[in-house]
Amino acid sequence: MQATRPATSSPLTPLPRAFYARPVLTVARECIGKILVRRTAEGAVAGRIVEAEAYRGPQDRAAHSFGGRRTPRTEVMFGPPGHAYVFFVYGMHHQFNLVTTRRGLPHAVLIRAVEPLLGVDLMGKRRGLCPEDPRLTSGPGRLCQAFAITLMDTGADLCGRDLFLAAGKRVRVARSTRIGVDYAGAWADKLWRFADPTSRHLSRPIRVGIRREAKGR
Repeated sequence: MQATRPATSSPLTPLPRAFYARPVLTVARECIGKILVRRTAEGAVAGRIVEAEAYRGPQDRAAHSFGGRRTPRTEVMFGPPGHAYVFFVYGMHHQFNLVTTRRGLPHAVLIRAVEPLLGVDLMGKRRGLCPEDPRLTSGPGRLCQAFAITLMDTGADLCGRDLFLAAGKRVRVARSTRIGVDYAGAWADKLWRFADPTSRHLSRPIRVGIRREAKGR
């Protein structure tokens, strides 16, 4: 299958660190429509980000850094911004996050889903799926497998050349509660999941117009 070109006139060059050095909710929202790029010895892959979630420790009970928890795993979340935080769940899935805001504040954005744009054959090979299958990158574990993102990428500089975000077209963005954080009490009600509601690559459909955006939520 011929790899398609990204629907953006911008070159695939890394966004500046200033993009990440802002409030986590701002970064999470503005991730939607940006292009995630990964370069390895196998080749380059890229996809338009269509779903992301914000995590704002140490207050956020859904964040790994809740309560100011600092471990070898979470240390990268404490900054500086513009680096990757990758963790492993259920003994089988990697999940890729962007460290944001400023040093000392453990805030991060989980990238939940992307729309494949470049290197779709390579993604399909890694996932064992047809390149046209919407399940290719429709979830945080799936996209990490398709993009060959592993724990080895924790701490990677997102302003480098191998793993980064590039400019993309502005799109409509909807909000909902985050997925899989029911244990977090009232924090599970935060409207901190951002997504392109028109995308068929979401990890889970987003219901638009059910809840109004509340300032500070």
